[in-house]
Amino acid sequence: MKEPATPNEEIICSYLKEWDNLDNYILQENSLNLLFNKLCNSNKSIENILLKVSALNDFYSTNIYDTFTVAKHILKCDIDNELENHNKELVNKIALIKMKRKTINFYSFASKYCSHHKPEHYPIYDVYVEKMLMFFKKRDKFDSFKKEDIKNYPRFIEIINNFKVNYNLQQYSLRQIDIYLWLAGKEHFPKTYKKPNRVAGGF
Repeated sequence: MKEPATPNEEIICSYLKEWDNLDNYILQENSLNLLFNKLCNSNKSIENILLKVSALNDFYSTNIYDTFTVAKHILKCDIDNELENHNKELVNKIALIKMKRKTINFYSFASKYCSHHKPEHYPIYDVYVEKMLMFFKKRDKFDSFKKEDIKNYPRFIEIINNFKVNYNLQQYSLRQIDIYLWLAGKEHFPKTYKKPNRVAGGF
């Protein structure tokens, strides 16, 4: 697999152009933006929150099997003021959700939930973004973070900002860099799926 090229303005622009031509993703994002920012922009009612949690879970396949518990947790967190003030700690606050007898860290989902309210202030964490950041950190040493630091959301944003500075990409927003990292990560670090074991008489 060919490794990612050093980020520059030309490369970022090419990925942003690619994003603009992905009709399925654009329609999905436009639908979520309508839901999050017009139809259900508040997080004061369980009905509004449940609609948003369910839509994210469906569109992004976040594997949340109990959307009602997640919605109740977000309602209890009372997040609207923190969203408005772009509180970076909010993602980790939303992410830790007690389900039955254990607490699950829905970190990627929480970043998506905040991002769809305030996309320019809350970049989305995704495994492809993580792989890209880890690759360039190892190769170019643009930051000294450890892998687990990426799941500390304020540190995650700091890492992306250091990435921008290191490669002279300050003209791009967090959202634009996030799109680039995700698309390039899917291209250069695709998921691999194990082949199912053959059974007797199978093919």
